[in-house]
Amino acid sequence: MDALANKDFEFRPHDLVSESTREAISDDVLYEKRPALRPDGSVAEGLYNAWITLNNPGQFNAYTTEMVKAVILAFRAASNARDVNAVVFTGAGDKAFCTGGNTKEYAEYYAGRPQEYRQYMRLFNDMVSSILGCDKPVICRVNGMRIGGGQEIGMACDFSVTQDMARFGQAGPKHGSAPIGGSTDFLPIMIGCEQGMVSGVLCEPFSAHKAYRLGIVSEIVPALKVDGEFVANPLVQLDRMTDEWGRIVHGEPKTGDELMQAKAVVAKGEIDLSLLDAKVEELCTKLLMTFPDCTTKTVEEIRKLKLETWNRNKEDSRAWLSLNMMTEARAGFRAFNEGNKEVGREVDFVALRQALAHGAQWTGKFTNSMMPGAKE
Repeated sequence: MDALANKDFEFRPHDLVSESTREAISDDVLYEKRPALRPDGSVAEGLYNAWITLNNPGQFNAYTTEMVKAVILAFRAASNARDVNAVVFTGAGDKAFCTGGNTKEYAEYYAGRPQEYRQYMRLFNDMVSSILGCDKPVICRVNGMRIGGGQEIGMACDFSVTQDMARFGQAGPKHGSAPIGGSTDFLPIMIGCEQGMVSGVLCEPFSAHKAYRLGIVSEIVPALKVDGEFVANPLVQLDRMTDEWGRIVHGEPKTGDELMQAKAVVAKGEIDLSLLDAKVEELCTKLLMTFPDCTTKTVEEIRKLKLETWNRNKEDSRAWLSLNMMTEARAGFRAFNEGNKEVGREVDFVALRQALAHGAQWTGKFTNSMMPGAKE
């Protein structure tokens, strides 16, 4: 094959910035090219899979402004890399893929500053677009929680492979926002309007097994090891049966004594992501064994519904989210950032609705009165 290569041909660079500039933007986003593997496990010389890792595990891989910039440039680099087969998008550690935007940054800098948040949302929109526009198939390696904005950037990916202790869901209306950074675009397409309503509005997290049943992940593997053996997530019902109302219980959380027993099993075990890594590599290898341009075209066509809906709504969403930083987002992000386990991390929703029903204005004093633990 080397004999067919043009040794004198000189490629032109199409990246926006140099590699050194990209790496200097944020220490919290890692970009690594790992050797691609043939079906027999041997290395396909000169070919790679690009791994983009959110490296902020202390904050559950929540992305800061600088991290968003780095993700955009990393996806651009992976898209342009002639020797890259597929992109793996993941998070550091075993607790979370990503829980969305950094609420500390939101609460302490962007709250009350809609013009600043509008500029931030330009970056966020570009991050989602960089995933949807990547010239390589994108695999979301779900190593833990995929919540809020993490769910949105995860659903922008082409494939999702998850460990079965992970949880999925939205957080918007519970914390002062709306999931219009992708979820309201992607959920109706991927799981239907009714289940999209349940996830987007109620913000109740669900298991990886339910995510697999709903169709937003393509592969699921165990990650909990107890006494040296992998066991399926003991916290959820895994028997494929229905309850007394005829509802499917597969993937739903256990309750009562069953839940207490399950928690004891979890406490004895440890998380091992080796099966997750093996499954991700297996998928990368399957992608390697295809025509590259035919694969890219197929991916582009299947992305169209997501991409068209995203492009139709993203600018209106950006404007609304910016203005919302003066009202509910200002209260919700501050409540999460300033609250704790004792007083909670949510505003008093009933008191808020009562006050607004009586004509309360969104002043600083009013916002302060909504904080967890605030005195009457």
